[in-house]
Amino acid sequence: MRLENKVALISGGARGMGAVEAKLFAQEGATVIIGDMLEGEGRKVEAEINEAGGECVFVFLDVSSEEAWRNAVNEAVTRYGKLDILVNNAGIYRAHNVEETTEEEWDQVMDINAKGVFLGTRAAIPEMRKAGGGSIINISSQLGVVGMGEGGPQYQASKGAVRIFTKSAAIQYAAEGIRVNSVHPGPIVTPMTEARRSDAAVQQVMISRIPLGRYGESEDVAYGVLYLASDESSFVTGSELVIDGGWTAQ
Repeated sequence: MRLENKVALISGGARGMGAVEAKLFAQEGATVIIGDMLEGEGRKVEAEINEAGGECVFVFLDVSSEEAWRNAVNEAVTRYGKLDILVNNAGIYRAHNVEETTEEEWDQVMDINAKGVFLGTRAAIPEMRKAGGGSIINISSQLGVVGMGEGGPQYQASKGAVRIFTKSAAIQYAAEGIRVNSVHPGPIVTPMTEARRSDAAVQQVMISRIPLGRYGESEDVAYGVLYLASDESSFVTGSELVIDGGWTAQ
């Protein structure tokens, strides 16, 4: 198994890509801690993994809170003795243009999508140092690589911040065996994209921009995250794994 004896904390693990990542990690031998604010859905994923023979625990996690991150990391270490893997997966999407975006909305998106990644990384590093190294995977977006007029500037800015933060952290902690990489999904079938997918006109525009001609599935992203979490990627840090059906190749 590719993650045998590893302990992984996944933010936003109650549904969507995070839930699929949690289940895949467990199948590959990892002990998984799901951090999320959606307790009902998180407890369901926890139960599904445990009933399938895996090891999983849910913890409440508001990624914009330093204290919540400290508690989540402490829970992992107290229960399982270490932390090997962090997946900063939690995020939100807003689509208002520059003039329509309020200061409050800008701050909310940046707090969750960008500051949350910083806080999670900062909380995890001391425990990974104690463990002799680790892997941090930050979920950005293809819109952290290229812009899109119809996309929300607050969302795109937050994901661009994740991309560059990842590279900075990778350089700073490489000598300690802590690898930091970013994953850049294109349009994926998740609850976050449901509203846009239900609009036929928007759906047609989105599909037209994807050379492979379809939305990705959460599994498409999860297998990329699994690679970066595993020792198979031991010489990979500061990198961008783009999983977007060809969107950014154009």
